[in-house]
Formats: sequence, structure tokens, C-alpha cells
Amino acid sequence: MAVTLTEQAAKHVANYITKRGKGIGLRLGVRTSGCSGMAYKLEFADELAEDDQIFECHGVKVLVDPKSLPYLDGTELDYAREGLNEGFKFNNPNVKDQCGCGESFKV
Repeated sequence: MAVTLTEQAAKHVANYITKRGKGIGLRLGVRTSGCSGMAYKLEFADELAEDDQIFECHGVKVLVDPKSLPYLDGTELDYAREGLNEGFKFNNPNVKDQCGCGESFKV
């Protein structure tokens, strides 16, 4: 099982952690929400939980809790700019359907 970051996403996370002045990596998970059932949780992590799965890409740690990992296995997190918009983009091979607004997904 693995979760990866593109080089662009890793640079963005590393820069933000540096500006923030603390943090050990990025915490990625899922929660029940939205019209399709699941939504991504994304936050900067300041400490490890005992059961975290740790993946490292381009020098940045990605922490995933064991309940979220089956839904995120194989996911690549990218950071993209499209016109005036910028943000993280989830390339998750497990997604079977997505909400029209892009906020939630179904596996």
C-alpha cells in the first residue's frame, strides 16, 4: 500500500511547513461526508500517532491512519495551478464516482 506526492506537491508542503515554523509532514485521511459518501481530510501534522502509516516522497512525510488507508491506497497527491485557482488534486485509483462539485467521492 502506498500514497505518494508529486514533486510539485512536495515542494508546496515543504515550503508551507518552513513558513509555519513547525510540522513533520502532511496528514491525509478520509471522512464520511458529501453527497457521494466520502471526503478527503488534509492537514499539516505536528506529531505522529501510534498507528500512523508513514510514506515519504521527495523528502516530505505523508501520514495516513489505518482506517483511511484502504480508501487512499495508490493515491497520488498533486498541487496544481489552473488559471486563477490553485490547490491540491487527488489522483485516487479507487474512486468509482464523484460528486459534481468535486468535494466528495465513492469507492
